[in-house]
Amino acid sequence: MTEPHIAEPRIAGPRPRGILPIVDGILHADLLPHQDGWELSAALRHYRDPYVGVTTNGRPMPDLYPLKDAGISASKASDAARAYLDTLEPYQRGLARRPMDSPDWRLWTNALPVWTPKGMRLERLTEAQREAALAVMEASLSPEGFHVVRSAMKLNGALGEYIDDYRDTLREYAYHFTVFGDPATPEPWGWQLMGHHVDVHCVFVGTQVVLAPVFLGAEPVLAQGIRYAGVRAFDEETDRGLALRRALSPDQEDRFLQGDSLLAADLPAELAGPFNGRHLAGAGADNLVLPAEGIAGDELTAAQQDLLLDLVKVYISRLPEDHAAAKLDQVRDHLDATRFVWRGQHGDTNPFYYRVHSPVLLIEYDNHPGIFLDNPEPERFHVHTIVREPNGNDYGRSLLAQHYALHHSPPA
Repeated sequence: MTEPHIAEPRIAGPRPRGILPIVDGILHADLLPHQDGWELSAALRHYRDPYVGVTTNGRPMPDLYPLKDAGISASKASDAARAYLDTLEPYQRGLARRPMDSPDWRLWTNALPVWTPKGMRLERLTEAQREAALAVMEASLSPEGFHVVRSAMKLNGALGEYIDDYRDTLREYAYHFTVFGDPATPEPWGWQLMGHHVDVHCVFVGTQVVLAPVFLGAEPVLAQGIRYAGVRAFDEETDRGLALRRALSPDQEDRFLQGDSLLAADLPAELAGPFNGRHLAGAGADNLVLPAEGIAGDELTAAQQDLLLDLVKVYISRLPEDHAAAKLDQVRDHLDATRFVWRGQHGDTNPFYYRVHSPVLLIEYDNHPGIFLDNPEPERFHVHTIVREPNGNDYGRSLLAQHYALHHSPPA
């Protein structure tokens, strides 16, 4: 791991207590101002829309995600999932599992849900059941991937302790875990982890693994207090983004720089909100039409291309090693068509936004203003990140369609 460029920030203090209508992890959007409630309920409005995926023009590019034998066993994850389900009581299993074709795959939010989530809330499980659920995630991800997910969960707990508010919500295990399909069969299956700042979707199709969409964030990115002291996240996501930005020359700026400020007064209204910020591909945006913007890979020098790939590696290294290598090869195949954009400055403490948009990978990173902390403008210590597989493979949809077409087997 490289040394981060992050200058240790002064973390803002808590906002006034009880400013959001949140009780036991449910956000009551009808009690919010209309625009805020509309933004935070996007997933609930759109999760049953016919799925297309993130595209540049409304039409997915074909043949980007071939169904094949990756030659990598997924038995460790399926064994862990079966062991987890075996720990549950019969009545719990009805909530813990959903059919593979359930629309609930697409019902998630990085804020707090405005609906009653499916799946088991981790803090409601016994310690043995919770450890079994975590073991499914650990068996499905790389050590780096599991570490960043657990760090984001712990930072959620650290936030609750720091502000001494929403103690029924801002907790380490205030997350819903759902298994989709049947891991006891050779058919596709997967899981979802959903909650504040942590949304992970992992799908197994034969020996292939899809990890998308993934939303991970933290406010703040380093723990304040005693219980979680030393926990921090997103140094590499920040550091490698800065490294690439600093390597780009002034004469390239007209091709990638979308603005040099994240101050609300300097932004278009649609990019200045406190919840989505500059993010375009968050919850409820499964069918986002996002034109190709920014400097293309074939406009970069060889050294700049290496830095772009170094940045991509941070996000795909959350996959198990062999799967991450295959995904990196896929990104390399489309490197010339991969775009990079930046908004903000690039000093040691400046907040910023960047986006990597490949035909087979979409990454967004953004610094946000305070939601539970009192900073009115974006700061480096509040990070949101998003990873998607554009052109129809979020939730493994492209691979699943090919699998069912080939085997004529209905989802379980």
